[in-house]
Amino acid sequence: MSEPQPKPKLKKPRGVARLLDGKCIACGARCQSVCPVNCVEMTETGEPIIETAKCIGCQKCVKICPASALEMFYTAEEQQILAELAASAVPVEEEIDPEAAVLARKLAEYRGVWVFVEQTEGEPAKVSWELLGVGAVLARNLGVELCALVIGENVEHLCREAFAYGASKAYLLDAPVYYHYRTEAYVEGCCHLIAAYKPEIILMGATGMGRDLAGAIATRVGTGLTADCTGLAIDDKRNLMQTRPAFGGNIMATIMCDKFRPQMSTVRPNVMQMPERKEGAEGAIIRDPFTVPEESVLTKVIEIIRDSHSKGAVDITGAEFIISGGRGMMAPENFAMLQDLADELGGVVGASRSAVDAGWMPGDRQVGQTGKTVRPKIYIACGISGAIQHLVGMQDSDMVIAINRDSSAPIFEVATYGIVGDLFQIVPAITQRIRELKQK
Repeated sequence: MSEPQPKPKLKKPRGVARLLDGKCIACGARCQSVCPVNCVEMTETGEPIIETAKCIGCQKCVKICPASALEMFYTAEEQQILAELAASAVPVEEEIDPEAAVLARKLAEYRGVWVFVEQTEGEPAKVSWELLGVGAVLARNLGVELCALVIGENVEHLCREAFAYGASKAYLLDAPVYYHYRTEAYVEGCCHLIAAYKPEIILMGATGMGRDLAGAIATRVGTGLTADCTGLAIDDKRNLMQTRPAFGGNIMATIMCDKFRPQMSTVRPNVMQMPERKEGAEGAIIRDPFTVPEESVLTKVIEIIRDSHSKGAVDITGAEFIISGGRGMMAPENFAMLQDLADELGGVVGASRSAVDAGWMPGDRQVGQTGKTVRPKIYIACGISGAIQHLVGMQDSDMVIAINRDSSAPIFEVATYGIVGDLFQIVPAITQRIRELKQK
């Protein structure tokens, strides 16, 4: 009598990776970077294409995806095998990944949201208070403190000002070596505080100073940095979701730094809402005695020369009324009609990139992704089609009035009021009407 043959062991199927519709956030090709067999290609919009014939089912792309936009797909036969294996399997204690445990403990050491208070000779940059507004929301969602980071000489008053805008604590480095901004001194000071107090998130303005300092700090401490963010939020794993324009402004990408701390972002001025100022608010000031020897700082400030460009130079970022012109203005002399309207409203004239590139307006008047971000009470767009690069710079205006001949122009999608017609007739008519109303 023959012995019964042992039942062949079932081999666990590996499956193949596939993309879930509508969940990809274009995080920057993380899935492609970890694929060991190069079966992931990226589209122009930043979404992955999986070559299933090459996929070996290693699940590395699925595990690294911050938005859970990838899953493992199994055929009906493979699903049946998985079901049989699950039914016959002996329960075992779940294995703990030692590397993941070490990483979790390391990340848990960092707590708190910090906002760098940018100042020049004691005068704070407005973007610092804007960041305290969004920082308060992040800190509340994380259940941590909102702190200000103040560096300079005789700048303790900025700590109290930060309390008025929502900070509950301020870290202060106050010494003569910090009077003028110099990268070396500020980087040393910031890195000292980061090592000592371990913040979870650091926010800085996307200004000349902020961009220079943030990049140097991120390199020194070995963490990630997302520049020019337009949106900040927290996911369910305490990661900072940093949204910014990508691929030339054609899409909005959400970037996360899930394995390193602190998480760092720069944000353009006028992107975040200004928080309400609360007089008399108090907080704790942590005065750290750390200083940098002057002889160790290679850069010396000899003289500060104020750059006024020209008599016509204006700061459009602080204007309450902006009348901007684009390619539809046809010629540089036609911007005079926009200036007439701006004079009646007490505003300034801005421009799109196409108008600046054509030489019709100076670069300091450019509104958009490669220009300046504005948040006026009223923004009037004249002859501007509304490319995403321009919209990024003005879409948060309280009111947008668009004037364009093309009724299908993208600018009308963000406009509060739209006027389809000839701007060379409409703008002078508006100007004249305002003059008549002012005379009554």
